[in-house]
Amino acid sequence: MSTQPDLLYSEEEEALRAAVCDLLTDHCAPADVISRTESDAPHDLALWKLLADGMGLAGLLVPEAQGGQGASAREAAVVLEELGRAVAPVPYLTSAVVATEALLACADEELLGRLASGRTIGVLAVGLHHAPDAAFATVRVENGTLHGELTGIADAAVADVLLVPADDDGLYAVTADAVTVTPQVSLDLTRPLATVTLAGAAGRRVGDAGPAVRRALRAAAGLLASEQLGVADWALTETVRYLKERKQFNRPVGGFQALKHRLAQLWLEVVHLRATARAAADALATGQDTDVTVAVAQAYAAPVAVRATEEAVQLHGGIGMTWEHPAHLHLKRAKADSIAYGTAGAHRSALAELVGLQGP
Repeated sequence: MSTQPDLLYSEEEEALRAAVCDLLTDHCAPADVISRTESDAPHDLALWKLLADGMGLAGLLVPEAQGGQGASAREAAVVLEELGRAVAPVPYLTSAVVATEALLACADEELLGRLASGRTIGVLAVGLHHAPDAAFATVRVENGTLHGELTGIADAAVADVLLVPADDDGLYAVTADAVTVTPQVSLDLTRPLATVTLAGAAGRRVGDAGPAVRRALRAAAGLLASEQLGVADWALTETVRYLKERKQFNRPVGGFQALKHRLAQLWLEVVHLRATARAAADALATGQDTDVTVAVAQAYAAPVAVRATEEAVQLHGGIGMTWEHPAHLHLKRAKADSIAYGTAGAHRSALAELVGLQGP
C-alpha cells in the first residue's frame, strides 16, 4: 500500500540547499558565467571541483559502499534547483545524474566510484533531446572496436569517459582521448553540445545499453524539472525585486495592476511547478508511480520555465534585453531544457499511454 508522499523540504534538504547556495553566491557570479560563454571554455571546472570534491555532491546518488553519499533523488533535486537558479556551467546533471544512473544500472563499481569522487567526469553519449522511451542512436562494433558518430551530446567537451551505446546492445566505457569531440552550435552556451566521432575506438563493455539508457534518461527527465524550477523561480524572484525598485510616474512599476496580475499568474505556475518537480524527485527516490510522475512533471515544467524567463526579459524592460544582464542566460537554459530528455508534448503522449487515455 503506497503512502502519501511528503513533498516538503526536510531540514537536511534545506541545509544542503543553503550550503550549495552559499557556494554558488561566492563562486558563480552572473558576470563570470557570461564571460565564460564568450570564451572557448564555458565550463567552470574550478566550481565543479568545489561542488564534487569539496562537498561530495558528485556521489549523492551512489551508495556509500561504492564511494558515494548514499543519498536519494530528493537531495540531488535540491542541488539541481540551486544550479538552475545560478545557471551554473558545470556537468552535474550529465555526470552526477545521467552517467551515474546508467552505471548504477550496470553495477560497474570501479567506474562508479571514480564518478562519485568527482575527479572523473562521465557523459552518456545519447543526444540531449532523447526522451526516456525514445529510440537512441548507436555506434557499430567492428573487430572489437567502435565506429560511428553521435550528435547532440551535452558536456562531451569536458568528459573524461563517455558511455557509448553500441549496436550489440552493449554500453561501452570509452576514454575521451579515444574519440573526436566537435563542438556544435548550442543555444544554451552554459551546457554546450558536441558531436562525438568514434573511428576504431577501444571500449570496455560495462553492461546492457537498453535498460541503462532508459533508467538514466528517466532520472534525467525527472530531476530536470527541479533545474527548471530553479530557473523559473529565479526569473520570478528577480522580476519582482526589479519591479519594486524601478519607478515610473514617481511610483514603483510593480504597483501597476496589469503587472500585478501577470506576476500573480506566474507565481501560481511556479508554485505548481514546485509541486510537480518535488513529486518527481520523491517518486525517483521511492520508486512509486515513477513513470507517471516524471511524465507529469516534464509535461508541465518546460512551458512554465520558458514563460517565466520570457516574462523576466520583458518586464525588465531595456536592461532585460542586454547581454550584461543574466536574464538571457536563464531564457536560453529554459529554452534548451524544453527539448532536453523529451519535449512537453512527448511526455504528454507518454502520460496518455501510461494511464490509458490515448487520443482517437
